[in-house]
Formats: sequence, structure tokens, C-alpha cells
Amino acid sequence: MRQAVLDALEEVRATLRLHKGGIELRDCNEATGEITLELTGACAGCALSSITMKKGIEVVLCERVPSITKIHTVKTHAEHRG
Repeated sequence: MRQAVLDALEEVRATLRLHKGGIELRDCNEATGEITLELTGACAGCALSSITMKKGIEVVLCERVPSITKIHTVKTHAEHRG
């Protein structure tokens, strides 16, 4: 599952790079199907980051890796200040 998630994230990264952002896999629990992601660069703390995550990244990941049951996101320092 971990490698499938990483492969799917590579597809997403190309678009995020256009906006000087990125995404990292922080945890992958294959037993529960839960993963933890962190938006980086300009995407971290962006006002549209939650929409990017829900309507873009999560859709792609769940299509490519059906064994995902839940996606958690790590809050960055910039998001906590918002």
C-alpha cells in the first residue's frame, strides 16, 4: 500500500509544484488503511489548501489506492497561525 500511495502522490506533486508547493507522506498504516499527509511549501497554510486536499488530492489517492480508509493531514505552523 505504501508504494501505491507514493506513486499516486507523484502524480499530484506535478500540479502542486506549479504553485510552489508539495506533499509528503508522513505515515501509512497498512493494517487500518489510514495515511497521514503534509502539504509543504506554498501549499502549507494556503487558504485553499483544504479544498486542494479534499477535492483534488484525496480523490486521486482514493481512486488509485482503494485500500485507503482515512486520510489525516498534519497541520503546519502556518496553518495554526491562520
